[in-house]
Amino acid sequence: MAVLTHCVIAARGLIRFAGEDTRPFLHTQLTCDVAGLAADGATYGGYCTPKGRMLATFLLWPVEDGVLLQLPAMLREPVQKRLSMYILRSKVRATDASGDYAQFGIAGDGAGKLVERLLDAPAASMLRVTRAGGGMALKLPLDRYLLLVPRAQEQRIAAELAAHTQPAGEALWNLLDVEAGIGNVLPETQEQFVPQMLNLDAIGGVSFNKGCYPGQEIVARMHYLGRVKERMHLARLPADAKPRAADKLYGADLGAQACGMIANAAAAPDGSSHVLAVIQLSSVAAGAVRWKAVDGPALEILPLPYALPLK
Repeated sequence: MAVLTHCVIAARGLIRFAGEDTRPFLHTQLTCDVAGLAADGATYGGYCTPKGRMLATFLLWPVEDGVLLQLPAMLREPVQKRLSMYILRSKVRATDASGDYAQFGIAGDGAGKLVERLLDAPAASMLRVTRAGGGMALKLPLDRYLLLVPRAQEQRIAAELAAHTQPAGEALWNLLDVEAGIGNVLPETQEQFVPQMLNLDAIGGVSFNKGCYPGQEIVARMHYLGRVKERMHLARLPADAKPRAADKLYGADLGAQACGMIANAAAAPDGSSHVLAVIQLSSVAAGAVRWKAVDGPALEILPLPYALPLK
Protein backbone atom coordinates (compact mmCIF):
# COMPACT_ATOMS: atom_id res chain seq x y z
CA MET A 1 0.00 0.00 0.00
CA ALA A 2 1.67 3.23 -1.17
CA VAL A 3 -0.47 6.01 0.33
CA LEU A 4 0.17 6.64 4.02
CA THR A 5 -3.16 6.34 5.85
CA HIS A 6 -4.48 6.05 9.38
CA CYS A 7 -7.69 4.85 10.93
CA VAL A 8 -9.26 4.70 14.36
CA ILE A 9 -9.70 1.11 15.48
CA ALA A 10 -12.91 0.83 17.47
CA ALA A 11 -14.08 -2.71 16.75
CA ARG A 12 -11.22 -4.47 18.54
CA GLY A 13 -11.38 -5.01 22.28
CA LEU A 14 -8.52 -5.47 24.74
CA ILE A 15 -8.22 -7.85 27.68
CA ARG A 16 -5.46 -7.23 30.19
CA PHE A 17 -4.13 -10.19 32.13
CA ALA A 18 -2.00 -9.23 35.12
CA GLY A 19 -0.40 -11.07 38.02
CA GLU A 20 2.61 -13.28 38.58
CA ASP A 21 0.92 -16.37 37.12
CA THR A 22 -0.25 -14.63 33.94
CA ARG A 23 2.10 -16.31 31.49
CA PRO A 24 1.88 -19.84 32.93
CA PHE A 25 -1.92 -19.58 33.05
CA LEU A 26 -2.34 -18.34 29.48
CA HIS A 27 0.24 -20.85 28.24
CA THR A 28 -2.14 -23.63 29.36
CA GLN A 29 -5.19 -22.03 27.75
CA LEU A 30 -4.11 -20.71 24.34
CA THR A 31 -2.65 -22.27 21.19
CA CYS A 32 0.41 -20.01 21.03
CA ASP A 33 3.65 -20.02 23.00
CA VAL A 34 3.00 -17.48 25.74
CA ALA A 35 5.71 -18.64 28.16
CA GLY A 36 8.48 -18.25 25.59
CA LEU A 37 7.32 -14.97 24.07
CA ALA A 38 10.04 -12.29 24.10
CA ALA A 39 9.46 -9.17 26.17
CA ASP A 40 9.16 -7.15 22.96
CA GLY A 41 7.43 -9.89 20.98
CA ALA A 42 3.87 -10.31 19.74
CA THR A 43 2.05 -13.36 18.48
CA TYR A 44 -1.19 -14.40 16.85
CA GLY A 45 -3.06 -17.22 18.55
CA GLY A 46 -6.34 -18.97 19.19
CA TYR A 47 -8.57 -20.07 22.05
CA CYS A 48 -10.29 -23.43 21.55
CA THR A 49 -12.99 -25.60 23.00
CA PRO A 50 -11.94 -29.05 24.27
CA LYS A 51 -12.94 -30.32 20.81
CA GLY A 52 -10.36 -28.06 19.15
CA ARG A 53 -12.88 -25.64 17.68
CA MET A 54 -11.90 -22.00 18.00
CA LEU A 55 -13.83 -19.58 20.14
CA ALA A 56 -11.52 -16.69 19.30
CA THR A 57 -8.42 -15.60 17.46
CA PHE A 58 -6.31 -12.75 18.75
CA LEU A 59 -3.10 -10.75 18.78
CA LEU A 60 -1.19 -10.97 22.07
CA TRP A 61 1.84 -9.17 23.48
CA PRO A 62 3.45 -8.53 26.89
CA VAL A 63 3.08 -5.24 28.74
CA GLU A 64 4.83 -4.10 31.89
CA ASP A 65 2.23 -5.50 34.27
CA GLY A 66 1.16 -8.56 32.28
CA VAL A 67 -0.21 -9.29 28.82
CA LEU A 68 -2.64 -7.57 26.45
CA LEU A 69 -4.88 -9.60 24.17
CA GLN A 70 -6.63 -7.87 21.25
CA LEU A 71 -9.65 -9.52 19.63
CA PRO A 72 -12.96 -8.50 18.00
CA ALA A 73 -14.83 -6.30 20.46
CA MET A 74 -17.97 -8.44 20.27
CA LEU A 75 -16.01 -11.39 21.67
CA ARG A 76 -14.13 -9.52 24.39
CA GLU A 77 -16.67 -10.02 27.19
CA PRO A 78 -17.53 -13.70 26.60
CA VAL A 79 -13.90 -14.71 26.09
CA GLN A 80 -12.78 -12.78 29.18
CA LYS A 81 -15.57 -14.39 31.20
CA ARG A 82 -14.77 -17.90 30.00
CA LEU A 83 -11.04 -17.59 30.64
CA SER A 84 -11.71 -16.08 34.07
CA MET A 85 -13.63 -19.23 35.03
CA TYR A 86 -10.38 -21.21 34.85
CA ILE A 87 -8.16 -18.85 36.80
CA LEU A 88 -9.21 -20.47 40.10
CA ARG A 89 -6.31 -20.07 42.53
CA SER A 90 -3.83 -18.72 39.99
CA LYS A 91 -2.52 -15.24 40.69
CA VAL A 92 -4.05 -13.69 37.57
CA ARG A 93 -6.56 -10.88 37.03
CA ALA A 94 -8.43 -10.46 33.76
CA THR A 95 -9.86 -6.98 33.12
CA ASP A 96 -11.35 -5.04 30.24
CA ALA A 97 -8.61 -2.70 28.98
CA SER A 98 -10.52 -1.46 25.92
CA GLY A 99 -11.05 1.96 27.46
CA ASP A 100 -7.46 2.39 28.61
CA TYR A 101 -6.00 3.01 25.17
CA ALA A 102 -6.87 4.72 21.92
CA GLN A 103 -6.08 2.33 19.08
CA PHE A 104 -4.93 3.53 15.68
CA GLY A 105 -3.90 1.72 12.53
CA ILE A 106 -1.16 3.24 10.35
CA ALA A 107 -0.44 1.77 6.92
CA GLY A 108 1.54 2.62 3.80
CA ASP A 109 4.90 4.01 2.77
CA GLY A 110 6.60 5.78 5.64
CA ALA A 111 4.50 4.15 8.38
CA GLY A 112 7.59 3.16 10.33
CA LYS A 113 9.11 6.64 10.18
CA LEU A 114 5.85 8.17 11.37
CA VAL A 115 5.71 5.75 14.31
CA GLU A 116 9.23 6.76 15.24
CA ARG A 117 8.17 10.41 15.15
CA LEU A 118 5.08 9.81 17.28
CA LEU A 119 6.78 7.69 19.94
CA ASP A 120 10.26 9.23 19.67
CA ALA A 121 11.71 5.72 19.51
CA PRO A 122 12.88 3.33 16.75
CA ALA A 123 10.08 1.39 15.08
CA ALA A 124 10.12 -2.35 15.74
CA SER A 125 10.52 -5.18 13.24
CA MET A 126 7.79 -7.69 12.31
CA LEU A 127 5.64 -8.82 15.25
CA ARG A 128 7.76 -6.80 17.66
CA VAL A 129 6.66 -4.00 19.95
CA THR A 130 8.07 -0.50 20.43
CA ARG A 131 7.21 1.09 23.79
CA ALA A 132 7.79 4.74 24.67
CA GLY A 133 6.00 7.47 26.62
CA GLY A 134 3.21 5.19 27.72
CA GLY A 135 2.36 4.22 24.13
CA MET A 136 3.23 1.17 22.07
CA ALA A 137 3.38 0.23 18.40
CA LEU A 138 3.32 -3.26 16.88
CA LYS A 139 4.67 -3.94 13.40
CA LEU A 140 2.18 -6.08 11.46
CA PRO A 141 2.18 -7.63 7.96
CA LEU A 142 1.63 -5.44 4.89
CA ASP A 143 3.71 -2.45 6.00
CA ARG A 144 1.45 -1.38 8.85
CA TYR A 145 1.52 -0.64 12.55
CA LEU A 146 -0.97 -0.95 15.37
CA LEU A 147 -0.49 2.08 17.63
CA LEU A 148 -1.92 2.22 21.15
CA VAL A 149 -1.64 5.32 23.31
CA PRO A 150 -3.15 6.22 26.70
CA ARG A 151 -6.43 8.11 26.43
CA ALA A 152 -4.73 11.24 27.75
CA GLN A 153 -2.60 11.31 24.57
CA GLU A 154 -5.42 10.49 22.15
CA GLN A 155 -6.15 14.00 20.90
CA ARG A 156 -2.48 14.87 20.39
CA ILE A 157 -1.78 11.67 18.44
CA ALA A 158 -4.98 12.07 16.40
CA ALA A 159 -3.92 15.58 15.41
CA GLU A 160 -0.44 14.37 14.42
CA LEU A 161 -1.91 11.59 12.33
CA ALA A 162 -4.34 13.96 10.63
CA ALA A 163 -1.46 16.26 9.73
CA HIS A 164 0.72 13.56 8.16
CA THR A 165 -1.61 10.89 6.76
CA GLN A 166 -4.85 10.46 4.89
CA PRO A 167 -7.78 9.34 7.08
CA ALA A 168 -9.40 6.01 6.32
CA GLY A 169 -12.20 4.02 7.88
CA GLU A 170 -11.66 0.89 9.93
CA ALA A 171 -12.88 -1.06 6.90
CA LEU A 172 -9.44 -0.49 5.37
CA TRP A 173 -7.77 -2.13 8.37
CA ASN A 174 -10.10 -5.11 8.01
CA LEU A 175 -9.25 -5.31 4.30
CA LEU A 176 -5.53 -5.32 5.10
CA ASP A 177 -6.06 -8.14 7.60
CA VAL A 178 -7.82 -10.10 4.86
CA GLU A 179 -5.09 -9.39 2.30
CA ALA A 180 -2.45 -10.37 4.87
CA GLY A 181 -4.21 -13.71 5.35
CA ILE A 182 -4.96 -13.04 9.02
CA GLY A 183 -8.23 -14.77 9.82
CA ASN A 184 -10.44 -13.53 12.63
CA VAL A 185 -13.05 -15.66 14.36
CA LEU A 186 -16.30 -13.69 14.65
CA PRO A 187 -19.49 -14.46 16.60
CA GLU A 188 -20.96 -16.02 13.43
CA THR A 189 -18.02 -18.42 13.04
CA GLN A 190 -17.27 -19.47 16.60
CA GLU A 191 -16.66 -23.23 16.89
CA GLN A 192 -16.55 -23.62 13.09
CA PHE A 193 -12.78 -23.95 12.59
CA VAL A 194 -9.81 -25.72 14.11
CA PRO A 195 -6.65 -23.57 14.14
CA GLN A 196 -5.13 -25.13 11.01
CA MET A 197 -8.23 -24.29 8.98
CA LEU A 198 -7.51 -20.58 9.59
CA ASN A 199 -3.80 -21.12 8.87
CA LEU A 200 -2.80 -20.22 12.43
CA ASP A 201 0.00 -22.78 12.17
CA ALA A 202 1.36 -20.89 9.15
CA ILE A 203 1.62 -17.53 10.96
CA GLY A 204 3.12 -18.72 14.24
CA GLY A 205 -0.14 -18.89 16.16
CA VAL A 206 0.13 -22.56 17.17
CA SER A 207 2.94 -24.14 19.20
CA PHE A 208 3.38 -27.88 18.77
CA ASN A 209 6.11 -28.01 21.43
CA LYS A 210 4.09 -26.92 24.45
CA GLY A 211 1.98 -28.77 26.95
CA CYS A 212 -1.76 -29.19 27.10
CA TYR A 213 -4.39 -26.55 26.42
CA PRO A 214 -8.08 -26.95 25.54
CA GLY A 215 -8.30 -28.82 22.22
CA GLN A 216 -4.54 -29.54 22.11
CA GLU A 217 -4.95 -33.27 21.52
CA ILE A 218 -7.10 -32.74 18.43
CA VAL A 219 -4.91 -29.94 17.05
CA ALA A 220 -1.76 -31.99 17.58
CA ARG A 221 -3.28 -35.15 16.10
CA MET A 222 -4.21 -33.26 12.95
CA HIS A 223 -0.64 -31.98 12.72
CA TYR A 224 1.25 -35.20 13.41
CA LEU A 225 -1.05 -37.99 12.26
CA GLY A 226 -3.50 -36.55 9.81
CA ARG A 227 -3.72 -34.19 6.92
CA VAL A 228 -5.54 -30.87 6.93
CA LYS A 229 -8.38 -31.24 4.44
CA GLU A 230 -9.60 -27.64 4.67
CA ARG A 231 -7.47 -24.51 4.49
CA MET A 232 -8.13 -20.79 4.41
CA HIS A 233 -7.66 -19.15 1.01
CA LEU A 234 -7.55 -15.54 -0.07
CA ALA A 235 -10.05 -14.89 -2.85
CA ARG A 236 -11.92 -12.19 -4.73
CA LEU A 237 -15.65 -11.97 -5.50
CA PRO A 238 -17.24 -9.60 -8.04
CA ALA A 239 -18.80 -6.27 -7.13
CA ASP A 240 -22.37 -7.58 -7.19
CA ALA A 241 -21.59 -10.13 -4.46
CA LYS A 242 -21.80 -8.99 -0.84
CA PRO A 243 -20.24 -11.84 1.14
CA ARG A 244 -20.45 -12.11 4.89
CA ALA A 245 -18.83 -14.31 7.52
CA ALA A 246 -20.37 -17.80 7.70
CA ASP A 247 -21.69 -17.73 4.12
CA LYS A 248 -21.41 -21.23 2.64
CA LEU A 249 -19.42 -22.15 -0.44
CA TYR A 250 -19.99 -24.87 -3.04
CA GLY A 251 -17.66 -26.76 -5.36
CA ALA A 252 -18.00 -28.92 -8.44
CA ASP A 253 -16.79 -32.04 -6.64
CA LEU A 254 -19.38 -31.95 -3.83
CA GLY A 255 -22.45 -30.64 -5.64
CA ALA A 256 -25.17 -29.51 -3.25
CA GLN A 257 -23.01 -30.25 -0.19
CA ALA A 258 -21.15 -27.18 1.05
CA CYS A 259 -17.40 -27.34 0.58
CA GLY A 260 -16.43 -24.37 2.72
CA MET A 261 -17.31 -21.14 4.47
CA ILE A 262 -16.42 -17.46 4.37
CA ALA A 263 -14.37 -16.56 7.43
CA ASN A 264 -13.90 -12.84 6.75
CA ALA A 265 -14.90 -10.43 4.01
CA ALA A 266 -13.95 -6.86 3.17
CA ALA A 267 -14.77 -4.43 0.38
CA ALA A 268 -11.88 -3.55 -1.94
CA PRO A 269 -11.41 -0.09 -3.54
CA ASP A 270 -12.43 -1.40 -6.99
CA GLY A 271 -15.85 -2.48 -5.68
CA SER A 272 -15.05 -6.18 -5.46
CA SER A 273 -14.89 -8.09 -2.20
CA HIS A 274 -11.78 -9.78 -0.86
CA VAL A 275 -12.47 -12.76 1.35
CA LEU A 276 -10.74 -15.30 3.50
CA ALA A 277 -12.50 -18.56 2.74
CA VAL A 278 -12.00 -21.93 4.42
CA ILE A 279 -12.40 -24.46 1.61
CA GLN A 280 -11.93 -28.18 1.12
CA LEU A 281 -8.62 -28.59 -0.70
CA SER A 282 -10.22 -31.13 -3.03
CA SER A 283 -12.80 -28.54 -4.10
CA VAL A 284 -10.12 -25.95 -4.83
CA ALA A 285 -8.28 -28.51 -6.95
CA ALA A 286 -11.49 -29.51 -8.77
CA GLY A 287 -12.13 -26.03 -10.15
CA ALA A 288 -14.62 -23.25 -9.55
CA VAL A 289 -15.73 -22.68 -5.97
CA ARG A 290 -18.94 -20.69 -5.77
CA TRP A 291 -20.52 -18.40 -3.22
CA LYS A 292 -23.83 -19.30 -1.52
CA ALA A 293 -25.11 -21.61 -4.27
CA VAL A 294 -23.87 -24.21 -6.75
CA ASP A 295 -24.48 -21.67 -9.53
CA GLY A 296 -23.43 -18.59 -7.54
CA PRO A 297 -20.55 -16.23 -8.36
CA ALA A 298 -17.17 -17.96 -8.60
CA LEU A 299 -14.33 -17.13 -6.25
CA GLU A 300 -11.10 -16.04 -7.87
CA ILE A 301 -8.42 -17.65 -5.73
CA LEU A 302 -5.50 -15.31 -5.01
CA PRO A 303 -2.04 -16.11 -3.63
CA LEU A 304 -1.56 -15.79 0.10
CA PRO A 305 1.40 -13.69 1.28
CA TYR A 306 2.85 -16.68 3.18
CA ALA A 307 3.49 -20.37 2.52
CA LEU A 308 1.21 -23.06 3.91
CA PRO A 309 2.63 -26.11 5.71
CA LEU A 310 2.81 -29.20 3.53
CA LYS A 311 0.60 -31.16 5.93
